Amino acid sequence: MSYFSQRQATLQTNNIRLEREVTKGCHQGSGCGPGLWNLQYNSLLNLNYTNRTKAIAYADDMIIVTSGKTVREAENIPNIELSKISFSAKDKIRFNEQKSKAMLLTRRKLRERKELEIYLNYKPLMQVYRLKYLGIILDNKLTFRDHIIAMTIKCSKLIFTLSKSAKLKWGLNYAALKTIYTEGTLPLLLYEAPVWINANNQASYKLKITRVQRLINIRLARAYRTVSNEALCLITGLIPIDIKIEETAQLYQLTRGSTKEEAKIDQDMGIKHWLHPAVKITILRDNNEDSSTTQIFTDGSKSEQGVGAGIAVYRSGTQPKA
Repeated sequence: MSYFSQRQATLQTNNIRLEREVTKGCHQGSGCGPGLWNLQYNSLLNLNYTNRTKAIAYADDMIIVTSGKTVREAENIPNIELSKISFSAKDKIRFNEQKSKAMLLTRRKLRERKELEIYLNYKPLMQVYRLKYLGIILDNKLTFRDHIIAMTIKCSKLIFTLSKSAKLKWGLNYAALKTIYTEGTLPLLLYEAPVWINANNQASYKLKITRVQRLINIRLARAYRTVSNEALCLITGLIPIDIKIEETAQLYQLTRGSTKEEAKIDQDMGIKHWLHPAVKITILRDNNEDSSTTQIFTDGSKSEQGVGAGIAVYRSGTQPKA
């Protein structure tokens, strides 16, 4: 009870100040708020849903995914699940039907009626053909076309804003522009890449993303617009964006894979499991290495003069003269 004692919400504009006593809800910024919210919200996630339903929640954003062989079946199941949510008034959780949306996900050419009649709190939900959830724009066919277009437009506006300070003979230098690209633009392009990685196989979508990288490449290299993007990547030292997207998706599968073997690769390790500096590292060698008379070793390093590489060749244990 002390959690709700002396709780007030204040609204102040110009010379007007309004205060109201708060007697319910998990207050934003409070220490106990997240824990109490999880206790209350967990009852909603543990409802007796059907085996064709999956409830996903992130903070206070919740999405219910159901499957059906026909549109009518896909329509009836959500109504059953939402009726369970409506009757969970004992937990004092109420959803705003005006902010809730319904969307039909299918790639089939349906001859039956595509309009959905789904109700929450005895009121119909608005049917949409694209929905933004946790920063991802989902369309009704899961092509992620709208997400890629919105993402590329946002990144292009950011780069055009930087172009005012990145001219041919003055403005931001290479290091500053590359930092802005890697810390500002690239995270936007790679956001949730494992989700829409299959859309990158479409030539039209890949071209839109490549154009964004080309805009920053031209300003990094101070090059003409006629230079190809492959040459610009070599000049600027940036990985082509399509390869970077595949790398991000594969890294996610390796580090957060569903199988235990995948989860062992490149994962965070606690300090108590770190290797002591005094312990020698055993280098595994190939079984056929001893039978070979030729051994080749390579190494690279960076100095003030630049990046260099070295190679050493041993034959029968001795290094031949050059």
